[in-house]
Amino acid sequence: VNGLRRGNSFLAHRYRRLARRIGKLRAIVAVSRTLLTIIWHLLTDPTQSYTDLGADYYDRHIDTTRRTQRHVRDLQALGYRVTLEPVA
Repeated sequence: VNGLRRGNSFLAHRYRRLARRIGKLRAIVAVSRTLLTIIWHLLTDPTQSYTDLGADYYDRHIDTTRRTQRHVRDLQALGYRVTLEPVA
């Protein structure tokens, strides 16, 4: 668990993201399940090898357009009028 808190890997970053949202204990269980899934795939297919996705995996796969649209839609649902202006 300490390795997850301080590490710089996909699983460590996944733990930190989940711990903020669902709490530390549930995040440990979720990451443990992910780790067991990885181990199962490695054991069932000897040709497989593990490649860490990297700590920046989620940052590289965020679609900023979809994220912006989701936030605008959420604000409109709360009764706000939203106007987006690009920063200079």
